[in-house]
Amino acid sequence: MGIISAIILLGVLIFIHELGHFLLAKSRGVLVERFSIGFGPVLWKRQKGETEYALSAIPLGGYVKMYGEQPDSEDDDPEKAHRSFAKKSVFSRFLIVFAGPFANFLLAVVIYAGIFMAGTPRFLAEVGDVAKDSAAMTAGVQKGDMILSIDGKDMKFWDDMTAYVQDRPGQPLNFTIERGGKKLDLTITPRMVTDKDVFGENIRIGRVGIVRGEKNVIERDNPLKAIYNGAVQTYTISKLMLVGLVKLVENVVPADSLGGPIMIVKMAKDSADTGLISFFAFMAVISINLGILNLLPIPVLDGGHILFLIIEAIMRRPVSIRVREVANMFGMALLMFVMFFAFYNDITRFFK
Repeated sequence: MGIISAIILLGVLIFIHELGHFLLAKSRGVLVERFSIGFGPVLWKRQKGETEYALSAIPLGGYVKMYGEQPDSEDDDPEKAHRSFAKKSVFSRFLIVFAGPFANFLLAVVIYAGIFMAGTPRFLAEVGDVAKDSAAMTAGVQKGDMILSIDGKDMKFWDDMTAYVQDRPGQPLNFTIERGGKKLDLTITPRMVTDKDVFGENIRIGRVGIVRGEKNVIERDNPLKAIYNGAVQTYTISKLMLVGLVKLVENVVPADSLGGPIMIVKMAKDSADTGLISFFAFMAVISINLGILNLLPIPVLDGGHILFLIIEAIMRRPVSIRVREVANMFGMALLMFVMFFAFYNDITRFFK
């Protein structure tokens, strides 16, 4: 089940990524000779119109083969010269290259929008328990209390309430709670504690000492709001991933946290076992990750091609084929090293 889930997940993401390149190439008048899901030996192929569609043996990527991709390529057929990728403007080539990662970000927005329209549970600001000797217990908070507001601001949901409290350690806060149908006003001062953020770094936050209850409601967005929230969610996760990437380079995030295909298979299985919503949410995260990774300025990736195009726009001539070849060799070596390291981490986790 895990392998099947991973194949479906990666297959969809690769298809969407390559479809972005394909559609933009077509729209800019470039001849697409092959659209392939996977690398290596071709397992299946079919010619339709001027393009050959194929499934290849190694399902860790894909490619769109365009006529005249190399900047110094010689067009064999003069009648096709106007449809050569290399003969298109820098701007057109930039759009074609950028379209792949953009398609992955767009897919994430669509998935999140669908999730928000289907409905997501949000926990209410109900007190499930009170920690002994905590600020909340000292102030008189009891199990079953419903937090209505803090400092006059509506706090219907648990996540809103905790975010407000965590940002205000040591500040007296005026809580309005509901108990047995009656409203009570309590003043609680969050105590400063040291906790870990998502990257494992120490942070100081405020905490009053209450545990979340189980009451929740299902929130469903209308299509326009869902698309907006989907875009916000995609931006938020993209920003978090970029910060995490920087911290990985800075060694703040340990290198052994890097995962590869084995971890994706496991996480795809776990999310599929949890339900379709979890599986699609995981797909959106991996799609964002794929978009970001492809935009890194590493030769052989889309980001490397974009870097060459920027240099070409500045210098007003293509980067020499020799420089491109050396850069691509370096980029491939770097990617192979990262993939090997990710596999090593996966195997290490598996045998722990």
